[in-house]
Amino acid sequence: MIILVVNAGSSSLKYQLIDMQDESVIAKGNCDRIGIDGHLSHKTAAGVSVEEDCPFPTHKEAFERLVKALTEGEGAVISSMDAISAVGHRVVQGAEVFTKTTMVTDEVIQKIDDLKELAPVHNHGHALALWACQKIMPNVPQVVVFDTAFHQTIPQKAYMYGFPYEDYEKYHVRKYGFHGTSHRFVTARLAEVMGRDLKDMKVVSCHLGNGSSITAVQNGQSVDTTMGFTPLDGVLMGTRCGAVDPSAVTYVASKHNFTEAEMDTYMNKKSGMLGISGKSSDFRDITAASESGDMRAKLAKDILVYDIKKDIGAYAAAMNGLDAVIFTGGIGENAPNCREEVCENMEFLGIKIDKQANDFKGELRKISTPDSKVEVWVIPTNEELLIARDTLKMIQK
Repeated sequence: MIILVVNAGSSSLKYQLIDMQDESVIAKGNCDRIGIDGHLSHKTAAGVSVEEDCPFPTHKEAFERLVKALTEGEGAVISSMDAISAVGHRVVQGAEVFTKTTMVTDEVIQKIDDLKELAPVHNHGHALALWACQKIMPNVPQVVVFDTAFHQTIPQKAYMYGFPYEDYEKYHVRKYGFHGTSHRFVTARLAEVMGRDLKDMKVVSCHLGNGSSITAVQNGQSVDTTMGFTPLDGVLMGTRCGAVDPSAVTYVASKHNFTEAEMDTYMNKKSGMLGISGKSSDFRDITAASESGDMRAKLAKDILVYDIKKDIGAYAAAMNGLDAVIFTGGIGENAPNCREEVCENMEFLGIKIDKQANDFKGELRKISTPDSKVEVWVIPTNEELLIARDTLKMIQK
């Protein structure tokens, strides 16, 4: 059985074609710069690459080119789209409307689009991709997996803000959390490699990348997470400011004479490690500059490390214990220096890292010492595979 996994953004459409018999990736790619000009990047498991500039006025044209890339030319891997059993879509914001993986209907797509006010960068793009997919593959079942669904188990005391309760009732202002598919995948994988039941574990999962979130997972359920009403909250990120005093937002906006939209862009696109360092949002660049003596780059790195360390401690307290810490995502999987600094001086919590075992990138590996009371693991995430698995379960029902 072959499943197509689609991850649509406002101006991009990433995809993977997965053979569920052995969960291998047959092909993957990205239709980028939708609504601007358009570029296709397509790669097969056999190593064939296709790069092409092509017009993508809307997601419909992008999806049509995706179909062509999979079925025609040197990058073709299937004879027709009839070979695909189902399509699984990642959707960022499901709010309290969607609390689990869901089969796609016209009503579901409209509700996803209606939630665009809560995720303006993502949800409208998701809806456009879903409509495009329905038109081109009308007889193929589609499934949506929501980033926020995993966090629907967070208790009200953890997801509520200190605004008047009416703001929650009328405007749905609360913590939603994101990266749910990643946190769900890596915690399940952790239980598997440790040979334990996730329902008996207390885990802190650190998804670290250009966007980062830390999640407390107790008994297999998310009980708190650092991202909030939007993915802007939490730890310092590539270009996002993370958690700040709300009054600092209004103060800075007034000093710059920013509109609401301009301040939103300032916090999401020009802050974070980029804003602190003045050099880059990429952690590799930040690390290199820091090691060469750039004090602002070092400060950006130190803030991120400090933020993560604090959240691990806070979530251990919230769960009344800790069995394991996971590092995942682009930084979590590939930045040994970040992992080492986060785990430094955490012996009081039972965390002892093996520096030699930690000296690697991009593999599944335990990096804590044998006598560490809390196990520390690096687990590469695979959100697309989780979406494919969810999709398979739904269509088999």
